[in-house]
Parts: sequence; C-alpha cells; structure tokens
Amino acid sequence: MVDIAEIPDGLVQAQIRWNGDAGREFIAALPARAARFLEQWELRRTGPVMHGVTALVLPVVRADGSAAALKLPQVDEESAGEPAALRAWAGQGAVRLLEHDGETGTLLLERLDEGRHLSALAERDARRAVQVVGELLARLTAVPAPAGMRGLGAMAAGMLDDVPEALGQVADVRERRLLAACAAAVAEVAGEPGDRLLHWDLHYDNVLAAGREPWLAIDPKPLSGDPGFELLPAIVNNFRVQEVRWRFDLLTEVVGLDRDRARAWTLGRVLQNCLWDLEDGEERLDAEQVAVAQELLGPRPLNQAGCGAAS
Repeated sequence: MVDIAEIPDGLVQAQIRWNGDAGREFIAALPARAARFLEQWELRRTGPVMHGVTALVLPVVRADGSAAALKLPQVDEESAGEPAALRAWAGQGAVRLLEHDGETGTLLLERLDEGRHLSALAERDARRAVQVVGELLARLTAVPAPAGMRGLGAMAAGMLDDVPEALGQVADVRERRLLAACAAAVAEVAGEPGDRLLHWDLHYDNVLAAGREPWLAIDPKPLSGDPGFELLPAIVNNFRVQEVRWRFDLLTEVVGLDRDRARAWTLGRVLQNCLWDLEDGEERLDAEQVAVAQELLGPRPLNQAGCGAAS
C-alpha cells in the first residue's frame, strides 16, 4: 500500500503547479492505484517511495524474487510514447519494460541503482560523462521510431510559427538577433526532421548505473526525429561555457552525426527552450541558452559552411 502521507511534497507541488485540478486528482488517486497494481502484478514493496515531477515510483520485488520498480505516472503528451519506446529499445541502452497498463499508463520496470546517477561521475570526470551519454545516444538513436510516435517535424514547424510573436517579446536587440539566427538554422533542416527514436531528455540524472550494463537510460520523452536534437542536455549539464565546443565535438563524433545538421538541431533545442521561457512571460533569454547559441553560431564557426552560421 501507499499512504497519502507518503507522497512527497515535491511531487504534490509540481502537479498542482503544472496541472491544477487534474494534478490534485492524480495525487488523490495514487494510493488506490498503487494498491491495485501491487496486487495485480504480485508485487511486494521493498523501500520508500521515489518520485520525479510527473510520477511516483515504488521499489518492489516480483513473485519470482526479482527486483523491479513500479512507476505510476501522470501521462502527458511528452511521456505517452514511453512504453512504445522502451519496447523498441528492448533493454539495449535503456531500462527494460516488464509490464504496462495501457488504461492508466502504469509501468513495471527493471530495477536499476537509483542511488548512482551519471551526475556523480560527471562531478569527477566531465569528459567521461559526456562520452557515456554519447555512447547511449548512438545506441538509442540507431533504432527507427515506432509508427505513431510524435514527430520532430511538427514540433519544428510549430516553433517556427511561434518565432515572429516571440521576437516581439524579447527586450534586448542582440538577443532578438540570436533568437532569429537559431530560427534560421532550424528552418534550413526542418524539411528533413529524421525518423530515429529519440529519448529527448537524456541528462545526467536520467542515466542510472545497472547490473547488466554500466549505465542505462530512463524516463524517455520520446520523439521521432534527427539525433542532433538530442545533444543539448549533455552540453548544459553542470554548465561551463568553455566546455560547449568540446562537448559538442565529442557528442557528434561518438554518435556519428553530420556536424552541420547537429548544430542546426541543437540550436533548435535552444530555440525551443527560449520559446518556452517567453511563453511563461520572460523578456530576456536564459543566459545558458544564449551562451550555447553564441558558441555554436560563431564568431569561430565549427565548420566553415555551418548551417545557420552568423554572418
């Protein structure tokens, strides 16, 4: 069972902030939902609850004695494709899916070592951590996206449609030019958005140590698209502006990407983040996003004929 008092305040507050009444309903239903699947899948709790922004997770043991994790998510547009993505990856570079309930979105996952995130390695060896992310991305994006997965093409088109209005909200003229340059880079590649299965959220805390492999990815927000759209989280984790270029270089090399396209799609990820901030009422662009865009756009182009290079 799960008592309502066990549900972490962080999850409660995040759900209320982002989902309002629907978030309150999600929280209120968690104890009964957990009880249902503990019984239905013959699971026994083995430790305290864990959580992210959108899900409660219970460490459990299955009837055969194997360890697992019962994930009770608030399914949204970003996470709806998680079961299909995990099935497509079949444990190759990502956590294994053991059970799934389509009605509620409840997942039973292979148990990893939740106490050992890649972020701990990154504090000691940033280059090795970026290498690990690149190696995982190379494996994950080698898989074609399943039919019906939401696509990067529609997402890019939506971003470009939003740019004219967003430019009017940006107070600083240099930031307006930077945002326009990011949009121009995306426009060059938007017609070929790709068809690979993307994780879309592979930051250090979404990489856990495991028994069968050193590191595995968790919590995908899957897309069908170009792998270049995957690089930004590993570029901005533990952000240092002087590391942007070597991180980009290492990721593109390990994943095996065309550098010009990868730069354009990375600028697309910057554009997406900036547009979200502007939608929330910000008038200045985030300093980290600005720094990444400046490094990738110039004044020293990564390649002489790079997509979206500043003139």
